[in-house]
Amino acid sequence: MRADGQWLFVDEAGRFFEASSAFRDRFVADALSEADCTFLDKQGHGPAQPGSLTDLARRREAARRFATVGPLDYLILVPTLRCNLSCSYCQVSRAALGASNFDWTEDTLERVLALLDSLTTPSIKIEFQGGEATLRLDLVKRVIERCERFAEREFVICTNLSRIDDDFLALADRNDVFISTSLDGDVGTHEAHRTHGAAETQAFIDNLDRLLARYGPGKVSALPTVDPDDPPDPDRLIDSYVDRGLHRIFLRPINYHGFARKRHRGSVEQGKAWHDYYLDFVHRLIARNWEDRSRVIEETYLSLCLRRIFQAGRDRHVDLRNPNPVGVDYIVIDYDGRVYPTDEARMLTRSRVVDLCIGDLDTGWDTEQRRLLNVHSTNQFDPQCRKCAYQPFCGRDLIDDLARYGRIDVARHETAFCRRHMFIFDLLFDLIYSGDPAIAYSLGRWLGLPGDSAQLAVRAS
Repeated sequence: MRADGQWLFVDEAGRFFEASSAFRDRFVADALSEADCTFLDKQGHGPAQPGSLTDLARRREAARRFATVGPLDYLILVPTLRCNLSCSYCQVSRAALGASNFDWTEDTLERVLALLDSLTTPSIKIEFQGGEATLRLDLVKRVIERCERFAEREFVICTNLSRIDDDFLALADRNDVFISTSLDGDVGTHEAHRTHGAAETQAFIDNLDRLLARYGPGKVSALPTVDPDDPPDPDRLIDSYVDRGLHRIFLRPINYHGFARKRHRGSVEQGKAWHDYYLDFVHRLIARNWEDRSRVIEETYLSLCLRRIFQAGRDRHVDLRNPNPVGVDYIVIDYDGRVYPTDEARMLTRSRVVDLCIGDLDTGWDTEQRRLLNVHSTNQFDPQCRKCAYQPFCGRDLIDDLARYGRIDVARHETAFCRRHMFIFDLLFDLIYSGDPAIAYSLGRWLGLPGDSAQLAVRAS
């Protein structure tokens, strides 16, 4: 039951409607009226003969909710773990700038290149992480050059943008190279979190603005990390993005990985303070979109979850897909040649919480460790998830459970992952059924729908 006393009905295909408590009582008592049955038939929820067109259509819609996994075509590569900054909530626990033995050796590089040569996929996406990946642009360039054979290529260089030079710009000038960085809000907030002082902060701001002027926001992306105990003003944070032409804001709280486990212990759970801040932030975005319709601002994760409700099979977000097998179409190769199922798994190993390595470049990663993780890679059979109306839209993230609890058998409704997504889907259905034209406008735009109004919801009597 929703907060307004209405009940949300969802079938396994993710089709839904809202109904009153009276309808729910008639449904449970198997005492539906003729009008109720007519409504259900019209909305595609009525009974169907096995093998009928209606039955087959439902099965097809349900099947589209399940992620399909293809060949390996997405790699996160870590050519160095060294970094010139020491951010308080570094998820990786990076190595110092002058540290030794934290870069790829020539042998490791050659094994990465051999792996790329062996891939059968026509497309490739590679994300260069760190540490600070730009410290070893020589390695980044050799990987990119080796990928010329792929028909479709995309490379993302994740960088703190504290320093850029001609070599970096020459690489960034390529049409298939994109830049990802972090912008935590206004100058003061960013300086407090990520840099070594005002001069370092100004260098970052100057470099970010320089790249945006050179390439535009289509090539440069940024995301903020927010301390729920001391969040920036929502409007000032939004302005720091919109004023630079950046309209996608992936709002995330400090994650419970790396240095953050010691320096921000409250990051183990997203509590009321974060939820209140997030609600305020989302409603400010909606109000601004309605006030100025020349541009649309979105909170990226909320939009992703919205699309999971209405556009099944359209996304490949590896934290939420279902089933979510690891080490198949997506892997992480660390600075030492070890292979991990996700970047978060690498972070947990680095901070000595639990070793989630599933193999290495020498012996491969078709291992028992990977098999054990993948046995539990779906929410389909979880008894708690099967009772949840949001199951068709949700997924499973074993690594998150291991990070927070050191185990994967915690009851789903007691996990931070579940509470987070219950909150987000509750919020989305509140927005969907709000009836507010300003909200409908933003929802429609986030879904890519034409027009100023989106009729997304149906109700039973």
